[in-house]
Amino acid sequence: MGKPSILSAFKAVKFLFQKPVTLRYPFEQKEPAPRYRGFHLNDWDKCTGCGNCADICPNEAITMVEAPEVEPKPGEKNERPQLDYGRCCFCGLCVDICPPGSLRLSRDYFHIHFDTNTFVFLPKDEAKDEETFLPPEEYSILQASLTHRRKDYEGFSSHPDFTLFEPERVPMPQVSPEERRLSFVEQVLGYSREEARREAARCLECKLCEDACPAHLKISDYIRAIYEDRPDEALRKIFEDNPIPAICGRICMRHCETACSLSIRGEPLAIRWLKRYTSDSIVDYREALELQPAPTTGKTVAVVGAGPSGLSVAHFLALKGHKAVVYDALPGGGGMMRIGPPAYRLPVESIDKDVAYTASLGVEFRFNTKVGTDVLFEDLLNDYDAVYLGIGTTSSRSTRVKNAEKCHLALDFLQRNKIGRPVEVGKHIIVIGGGNVAMDVAREALRLQHIQRPGQETKTMTVSLEDWDEMPATEDEIEEAKEEGVEFNPAWGPKEVVLDDSGEVKGLACKKVKSVFDEAGRFSPSFYEDQVMLLEGDMIIEAIGQGPDFSFIPDAMMENVEFTERRKVKVDEDGRTTLPKVFAGGDIVNVNLDAVTAIADAKVAAEGIDRLLSSES
Repeated sequence: MGKPSILSAFKAVKFLFQKPVTLRYPFEQKEPAPRYRGFHLNDWDKCTGCGNCADICPNEAITMVEAPEVEPKPGEKNERPQLDYGRCCFCGLCVDICPPGSLRLSRDYFHIHFDTNTFVFLPKDEAKDEETFLPPEEYSILQASLTHRRKDYEGFSSHPDFTLFEPERVPMPQVSPEERRLSFVEQVLGYSREEARREAARCLECKLCEDACPAHLKISDYIRAIYEDRPDEALRKIFEDNPIPAICGRICMRHCETACSLSIRGEPLAIRWLKRYTSDSIVDYREALELQPAPTTGKTVAVVGAGPSGLSVAHFLALKGHKAVVYDALPGGGGMMRIGPPAYRLPVESIDKDVAYTASLGVEFRFNTKVGTDVLFEDLLNDYDAVYLGIGTTSSRSTRVKNAEKCHLALDFLQRNKIGRPVEVGKHIIVIGGGNVAMDVAREALRLQHIQRPGQETKTMTVSLEDWDEMPATEDEIEEAKEEGVEFNPAWGPKEVVLDDSGEVKGLACKKVKSVFDEAGRFSPSFYEDQVMLLEGDMIIEAIGQGPDFSFIPDAMMENVEFTERRKVKVDEDGRTTLPKVFAGGDIVNVNLDAVTAIADAKVAAEGIDRLLSSES
């Protein structure tokens, strides 16, 4: 290529007499493109403070800073993105990765100021903060741009079809409703290795789920390990905070998934199923975990109840070197998990896998032993250095309407079907209740009808005080019950169990519900007395809730047990009750009534018990 001619510079002369193109902002406006990428907007009502925008920024132009006016809550941090326009290149990656779609780019691209500090600020939607992109008022020349800035303010925003995250979860293989209602085969089949890794790849690692989890599991760590195909490491991360993954991987209430940032414009990460995948992938927990209990301390703790709370506290105490002895009236571990969730949701084999590992750490289980009958509570207090109560809610409640003694109770029904001799069911079954236990009872009753009465015309119905929008059962449970053929009668309350001339159940008289709660939000059902109906049936099962059974504690001691306003056992920050050296957790303490909260209680109590026993050494 030859050298340019020395005359080349004179080519510019042809522009000498042309009118220049000048943008005299703000006195003359130049309309930007509709999808122009200017300064940022952020809808603080939508923003969750997840920090994905800061993580993806290639120029480190975004910093998450605390916003004191925002109150943190499950699924939302009190942080908001701060932009440094000395670094920002307006690439829009932060917008495309934003799960709630709160972060956008405006069409505003001018900012003139002598103070460089004004180029670093917290973006807010202009409707909520009119000074977001404006300098102090003394620079009045810029006020002329105000009208333009409020016109067609929005520029570049993300679209669900073009986000940098995958909004849809990997479908979970399940047995079809037509097949599953014919037997108690486990409904959820579980992810394959490839499916689990694809689902794990959706995780944005924002950790909002970890804040929402009552036990604060290290979810993003074990999800990453699954993605990297390291199930052993995933299991180790899970066991740091949750020693019953096979159980929780099937029946956890998924507070984490509710908080998942992906759920705002898509489907939440399948955190529960990924936990299940991990536990199912490891045949031998001991070989994978290699956990070694601390040297024995010589201290002993009696644990009453082998449910999630009791199993967890025994596990954590064993790792600290204390001897835990677990008492339970059932023939195996799991507590309510062993008898409550039907086998199609939680097989006994999965429970026993978790229990067996806890036993391998040196925990002693004394099954078929009822405290208060086979062993006295007073003896436990005398023989052990501490006692932990994880008894759960094991007593079914009754409506106590006329002839209610003719009804079956939910827990007895579920227990006999899962670990005893199945109940002989009727042709037309009525289940009273609208919670998850009621759904379990109805779906189990329907299966027994197909098994015991093949070819016969049968019907399973539910009746609940709550209407569709108030029903306490989870949406999944309700939809799956519908799919299997359960009929619903929401907003109807039981009035009387109707009997035929021979004293057998003929049906349930119901009255229409006006409201379930009073103006103060307290449970106080009211009815339209003139609106009644008769549901015909030959079997009625009550599933309206459960309560704890404290009959094993002597009356003199029970007088010293303090309760909260919500009739929960009162405990301090160490999980200690008002009885000396007695700790408690699980359903008798918290209002969540789920396994993962019981685990959280057990972690607190294990630390409290350890401090007590260490101080006595």
